[in-house]
Amino acid sequence: MKKLLFSCWLAAVIGSTASANLSRISVAGNHFVTADGKTIIFHGLDSSDPDKLQRNGVWDTNYFAAIKSWGANIVRLPVHPAAWHLRGQPGYLKLLDDGIAMAKAQGLYVIIDWHSIGNLRAGKFLRGSSELYPEALYDTTPAETLDFWQTMAQRYGDDPTVACFELFNEPALGGSLGQCSWDDWKDTLEQIIAAIRAHGCQTVPLVAGFDYGYDLKPVAQKPIHAEGIGYVAHPYPGKVKAPADWVEAWTKDWGYVAGQHPVILTEIGYQLPDEPDGYNPIVGDQRYGEAITSYCAQRGISYTVWCFDIHWTPKLIQDWKFTPTPAGGFFKKAMQASASNL
Repeated sequence: MKKLLFSCWLAAVIGSTASANLSRISVAGNHFVTADGKTIIFHGLDSSDPDKLQRNGVWDTNYFAAIKSWGANIVRLPVHPAAWHLRGQPGYLKLLDDGIAMAKAQGLYVIIDWHSIGNLRAGKFLRGSSELYPEALYDTTPAETLDFWQTMAQRYGDDPTVACFELFNEPALGGSLGQCSWDDWKDTLEQIIAAIRAHGCQTVPLVAGFDYGYDLKPVAQKPIHAEGIGYVAHPYPGKVKAPADWVEAWTKDWGYVAGQHPVILTEIGYQLPDEPDGYNPIVGDQRYGEAITSYCAQRGISYTVWCFDIHWTPKLIQDWKFTPTPAGGFFKKAMQASASNL
């Protein structure tokens, strides 16, 4: 316990100094850069929904200090439509205000993520449930999504702590979710980006591809028609059938994009086969962790790891003392090593 308290205190001291130096993030070529043009590689953690964390009683300074102590320089905040509806816009904005302030105090950048899964164009979304939210966890509309991002742009566009807006978490098609062409999806995203920029907001929009945010192949022929954006992939271990095929498949499916545009993997992570609540595609082992972090390091690709929570899998922590799971221990060590080399 003394070790944890010291670690959090040390992170808070370091973070309070670093927060004054947070610089506006933009895009130059295939890099995220600071205001003085220096390339920045993001290594960070995904929180669970701020509404959930507040209900769990841990939406506080200790949570963000722990993230910083793991070597992170960014935290991704996933806003589920159901939580946005249940808490209401004024209440949820207060959560975000507090979270962004706590991140800034630790010297952490923030990604705000509209955390829906499904086909926005067809209005069909993944069915699911959680311990806190109804089955319609991801339900939204194009109009609501546009309004959400206009609200984010107006409220946080002048705050350099908020580095990125992840426009839609995981586009998914097929079966009950219906179909959507890349042209149609591209048009939707370009409209959202234009609406964000109409308010003078320069926060970097992040764009995910199809297949639950994994597949960016269409970008080769039809990139998003907007400047200053980044691309997203979620390459969990089971997205490729065999570990021996990881590097070849990752390069073909999304990694090639990093040659021309900045790429951030806003969800990576794994759950060991013998751990409870595992499912495809998150089941894996340390071989995956080593492969994905090495792949990113060699290509200048940023990442954030899912999920800094004791309930949502793949879990990085076992308890609210922030005891790492096996995967959490691996990524903590990897991020701390990266931070020490800066």
